[in-house]
Amino acid sequence: MRQSQLFTKTRREAPKDEVSKNAQLLIRAGYIHKEMAGVYSYLPLGLRVLKNIERIIREEMNAIGGQEIQMATLHPSEVWKQTGGWDGVDVLFKIQSRTEKEYALGQSEEEIVTPIAQEYALSYKELPLAIYQIGQKYRDELRAKSGIMRGREFGMKDMYSFHESQEDFERFYEVAKEAYLKVFSRAGLDAKVTEASGGAFTTKLSYEFMVLTDAGEDDIVYCDMCTHCANTEVAEAESGGTCPKCGEGTLAKARAAEVGNVFDLGRKYPEAFGYTYKDKDDKDQTPIMGCYGIGTTRLMGAIVEVLSDEKGIIWPESVAPFAVHLVALNAESAELRDYADTIYSGLCERGIEVLYDDRSLRAGEKFADSDLIGIPYRVVVSEKTKEQNTFEVVKRRTGEVTYHSEEELYASLPPAGGPESSLSGTEQTATI
Repeated sequence: MRQSQLFTKTRREAPKDEVSKNAQLLIRAGYIHKEMAGVYSYLPLGLRVLKNIERIIREEMNAIGGQEIQMATLHPSEVWKQTGGWDGVDVLFKIQSRTEKEYALGQSEEEIVTPIAQEYALSYKELPLAIYQIGQKYRDELRAKSGIMRGREFGMKDMYSFHESQEDFERFYEVAKEAYLKVFSRAGLDAKVTEASGGAFTTKLSYEFMVLTDAGEDDIVYCDMCTHCANTEVAEAESGGTCPKCGEGTLAKARAAEVGNVFDLGRKYPEAFGYTYKDKDDKDQTPIMGCYGIGTTRLMGAIVEVLSDEKGIIWPESVAPFAVHLVALNAESAELRDYADTIYSGLCERGIEVLYDDRSLRAGEKFADSDLIGIPYRVVVSEKTKEQNTFEVVKRRTGEVTYHSEEELYASLPPAGGPESSLSGTEQTATI
């Protein structure tokens, strides 16, 4: 894409009404546009990042047997009243139509997915079953804050599983947990699995996936020697104490942001809808249900909070909007522009996605924009590179500078999405 044709522009100053780093940088770099508190539109660069995050999630969910669907966002009030959520969920957006019928905007999908499963999974032979979607959610937050990390409208991947037994749910939870950790690792983050209360969804213990950042809303304690981690609300020991899991490590306290969660829903929703299946003895049984969420827009915000510096955003290769930022200096020169166009075409022909800065601006302005936007590799085209056929490549994450000939340049740069995934694509590669 030519940057001269990108309708968005960078901003030198952060919006005065935004205090979170993620919102400040994403707005300044032209990734998002604020509509009101807790509601943002995703612009061309932002949407490309979001789609890359969704691609990673989709690949990992398909790999463990998840089946993707798209569920309704506008819900009939009857299903929420049937589960007690109509009056029991305080963040639920409620709408009354001109026909005096009442509806809810989906803040989760248990009330929709359970009747769907009830219609099709009627025998133990159809269980276990895992259904997921990636879409928009709505919550009537009294105080939307933290930029795109806590909003009134946001993106989410939510998966729901149905099982014959508690043991089978716990088996699948371990499978899903590993898939979640792969998602966060591929997105450039180190997530910790923490224990927490179930909140509005269940009285059972739930598991949250936390990323250490000062922008988080939770306090956790974690072991410096093993994987133990817990929300301070349910922690067995305090910071500075000995780890209750391994007995050797020391617990440290940190601020963290939740980027995913798992809830053991038990039989709450199947019982509310009278959902039963036939077991091996042809007797009616009620399935166990699990819920698994990843906030897609929240994850995007967490990446910016953790992976940024004083100059701007530092996108991991896996989610960056483009792999390469091609910066042409002295672009008003027809001869230099033709040369830069040739390099741009060469990169595109080799499947390397490029944002091509062909604007007539000073070098300092272009470099500042490049650092702010945060694309992993910057390639500079100038009179000097034209004469010497040597290109300067700057790695945004480390600042490392290398020099390459034209052919070396093409061979050294990754395609969009970073290194090849271990998965072949979005086809299901395993069964639940």
